[in-house]
Amino acid sequence: MILGRKQIARLPAHWLPFADAASDGLPMAQLLRLSLFQVSVGMATVLLLGTLNRVMIVELSVPATVVAIMIALPVLSAPFRAMLGHRSDHHRSAIGWKRIPYLWFGSLWQMGGLAIMPFALIVLSGDQTTGPAWAGEALAGLAFLMTGIGIHMTQTAGLALASDRATDATRSRVVALLYVMFLMGMAVSSVVIGWLLRDFDPITLIRVVQGCAVATMVLNVTALWKQEKVRPMTAAERAAPRPDFLQSWQDFIRGGDAGRVLYLVVIGTLGFQMQDVLLEPYGGEVLGLSVGSTTWLTAANALGALAGFVLAGRWMGRGQDAFRMAARGILTGIAAFSAVQLAGMSGSVALFFAGACGIGLGAGLFAVSTLTAAMALPGRGASGSGLALGAWGAAQATAAGAAIFAGGGLRDLFGSLVAQGSLGPALTDPSVAYALVYQIEIGLLFASLVALGPLVRLNVIIPNQKSSGAPLGIPEFPT
Repeated sequence: MILGRKQIARLPAHWLPFADAASDGLPMAQLLRLSLFQVSVGMATVLLLGTLNRVMIVELSVPATVVAIMIALPVLSAPFRAMLGHRSDHHRSAIGWKRIPYLWFGSLWQMGGLAIMPFALIVLSGDQTTGPAWAGEALAGLAFLMTGIGIHMTQTAGLALASDRATDATRSRVVALLYVMFLMGMAVSSVVIGWLLRDFDPITLIRVVQGCAVATMVLNVTALWKQEKVRPMTAAERAAPRPDFLQSWQDFIRGGDAGRVLYLVVIGTLGFQMQDVLLEPYGGEVLGLSVGSTTWLTAANALGALAGFVLAGRWMGRGQDAFRMAARGILTGIAAFSAVQLAGMSGSVALFFAGACGIGLGAGLFAVSTLTAAMALPGRGASGSGLALGAWGAAQATAAGAAIFAGGGLRDLFGSLVAQGSLGPALTDPSVAYALVYQIEIGLLFASLVALGPLVRLNVIIPNQKSSGAPLGIPEFPT
């Protein structure tokens, strides 16, 4: 039976996901249109962390260390998100726009990076007839860096704009909806891109990546159109000095348990993110999967992360402790990495996809839980929840970039040792290099459990205020 508009209107609000996110200042139609910038960010994330790293390693025979450096460039620029958000809060504009300029220029950076990327990758693979030998590395690095800067600028300004337009009662649900749109954008884009690249060749790669560049501008311009009102600023407002960001940051670092929480974020992120540059090449080299099949791994990973978000929201609604939920995410990740290794030994594609989904589930639980803990950190002086979230984002992104670089470098190191027979005659299979990196990740996840212990014990002795059961909203999230 198909429901009509009148029947849908009579349904209870809890039957319609995020039906309570709309408000008079931000109707549902405008909210859904604004959320399109998250779809473009999810699409670019799939290209950077999924499709292109496998294409470079397997099809274009680029060393994994070089690939890891390229992929780490946009991730390492993420700590500047806090600065971008701070500047957009206090942007000086004659017409009063604060977020739209950052959304627009972020879209240009993102589109420009994707537009030149396929040609840079072809040159990087060695298909070059003129120019310096380092041209491929320089052009590919520039393309990845431009795309990364665009992603972070677009996402930071877009989330801030959504937060500005939402009311206090709906803000958490608005940002939660944007988070879900990001994951859905990743899932849908990975399936579409995988289908388009099922029969790989360089011309198809150019068409797909540049098509994503065009889609980026279409989606983002549609998202930002008429989303911010014109409010002319006076000369005194434009001349007023901006608040000091560095002093607020120093005040935050000196207080409370911020240092221990950030240390936990760094260690746990290292444990989860080293596989970002290896999972798809592992599927292609060890299990013999095609480009299209391995691209669907990103969809499985995103669906797992979405499930982690739903579980975290349900558990926090019941008043469960954030650090205990982080421990569940870490244990899930340990089991998922073990499943990925078993899949390589048994040749089971189903187990491999289940492991990829489990990694996303564990990483999603860990990220949401540590983010919730960061939101609860007490501020000192000029610092507050916004700065705590910026610190969480800086720690998470820096660790993610270092993990991606370390993952590729260790894979190359272990791969050369395996090829030379330095690890013994029993360890000569190509899967050994990947398995050793996964074992290091499992060790880091166990280390994060150790770091988590004092925080959980502290909460047992001095319980924090439990959740009131309000809907979970995420004002910042991992990329």
